[in-house]
Amino acid sequence: TTVDRPTRHPDRPAPVRLTTRIDSLDLVQRRFILRNRVIAALTRGTVVVEAEYRSGSLVTARAAQRLGRFTMGVPGPATSGLSAGVHELLRGEAELVTDAAEVAELVGDIGELAPPRRGPVLPRDLLDPAGARVLEALPARGTAATAGDIARDAATTVDEALGRLYELHALGFVERLGDGWQLTARAVHRPNARRGGA
Repeated sequence: TTVDRPTRHPDRPAPVRLTTRIDSLDLVQRRFILRNRVIAALTRGTVVVEAEYRSGSLVTARAAQRLGRFTMGVPGPATSGLSAGVHELLRGEAELVTDAAEVAELVGDIGELAPPRRGPVLPRDLLDPAGARVLEALPARGTAATAGDIARDAATTVDEALGRLYELHALGFVERLGDGWQLTARAVHRPNARRGGA
């Protein structure tokens, strides 16, 4: 922007050049975008952690996608505006990752696999498939069922169901109630269940 102002002394130049901040901000923004493109090109993949809709890390991720690189995201709380951008990225072609091992599985060498993840092993997880089917066929706690009903729901014979019920009784999962069978407190209790319901 050039501004003319009157001069009082002959040695002072009349035109005065004023540099606007908009020019310098535009240059910084262009350098930022160029830097992000270089970062996307030099890496095997880009991980975005909690990004808003308008985020520099999303610019890098989109550049990586255009270059055919892996794009990954670590989600944040669904109610947070700080996570909205990464959630949108994950709805597209980005991969969901939760830690460095999962990132290495995608961008690392062949054979670098993340360890399998699962919750704590519960006693009922150790049952064989037939015993687990019979246990699942029992109604909710407080309700007893006959061996015939349990056999029908477990898709097995009455003799097989009875054999499994006695095994489950010895392990503490079920108890006999008259002519029927019901779950024990141990079979119903789940240590990792959330409060207020399953």
